[in-house]
Amino acid sequence: MSILWHVTCLLLLRSCTPGFSMQDGIVGGIDSVPHSRPYMVYIRDKVSKQTCGGFLVREDFVMTAAHCPQRHPMVYLGVNDTKHLPDGVEVEPFPHSEFNMNSTGHDIMLLKLKSPATLSKTVSTITFPKTKNEAISKDCMVMGWGWKKYHHESPSNVLKEANVTLIDSENCGTADTLCTEGSTGPARGDSGGPLVCGGVAQGIVSFSKDKANASYLAVYTHISHYLPWINHTIKSPTQQQYETWKGKLDKLI
Repeated sequence: MSILWHVTCLLLLRSCTPGFSMQDGIVGGIDSVPHSRPYMVYIRDKVSKQTCGGFLVREDFVMTAAHCPQRHPMVYLGVNDTKHLPDGVEVEPFPHSEFNMNSTGHDIMLLKLKSPATLSKTVSTITFPKTKNEAISKDCMVMGWGWKKYHHESPSNVLKEANVTLIDSENCGTADTLCTEGSTGPARGDSGGPLVCGGVAQGIVSFSKDKANASYLAVYTHISHYLPWINHTIKSPTQQQYETWKGKLDKLI
């Protein structure tokens, strides 16, 4: 399984390595209406120039995959065409503590913006699940700046999107993943982008693999399985301090 993880991550990240650029689009996708997905975030490492997608979940937090840039990431908000980037925002990365590049699972990371976003028509947040067992629509959408062909560099600077359908969980994998299957979906460079179902970000693009019937299985981190970790990570320092002192007082009482 660790070998499969390594290979499939490379499939998504090849356009994120030096010498490549994230100027591509979802396989089988169409151009998004400019700024119609204002929660989408373009992520690029300042040093390595590695890139990924992400999405804004609060004015000061972006959600993405843990295998995306962690050392010197910058985020760009309100992007449609990567040839015309706004000023980048520095972030502090919070990858899941159990994530390991050599195995599957826990492929989720939060990036705390050092300067909170100013929300507008071109920059806004997207809702993520509130409960673990929340019902999910099978009709979903995936978007990003990844390759338009699975095995051929096919650059496109604009954001692209495609409709995808969730498959049954027993044909997917572990409980903390969601899957879509077919000739349409995320490819190299789309890591970290959202799987949006019913207007809610339910998954994070993690990896994909070829299937024997020439279709592709795309695997997404199932966000609702990480709600305790997410909620703990995005709590304000004031709220964390209050809960710490409340816990101490409860023990005394």
